[in-house]
Amino acid sequence: MKIQGPAKKLRIYIGESDNWHGKALFTAIAERARKEGLAGATVLRGIEGYGANSRIHSASILRLSEDLPVVIEIVDSAERIEMFLPLLDEMVSEGLITVQDCEVIKYVHAPSVRDAEG
Repeated sequence: MKIQGPAKKLRIYIGESDNWHGKALFTAIAERARKEGLAGATVLRGIEGYGANSRIHSASILRLSEDLPVVIEIVDSAERIEMFLPLLDEMVSEGLITVQDCEVIKYVHAPSVRDAEG
């Protein structure tokens, strides 16, 4: 697979302790993105942040949080990102979802033996 040119960057801001059907929400989103054939997903764990409720979540040694901020980033074509948004609407009950225009300079995926086997 090769992607180059105009694309969309999807960002999902949630909490580390958010769940979906007994699984960490960030894991469920990454797995669903893979199942839907999106180019890739990256899950980033923040060291500090706050959301709509203005409560600080921090990895400070003095205030160990079990609910650190998590951001999931997915870059793909506008069509694939648009297709994925209704699924996210169902999964994310509290958080922030943004979509930005971006330009992919290079994304190349060389098929592996596993890909060829199906």
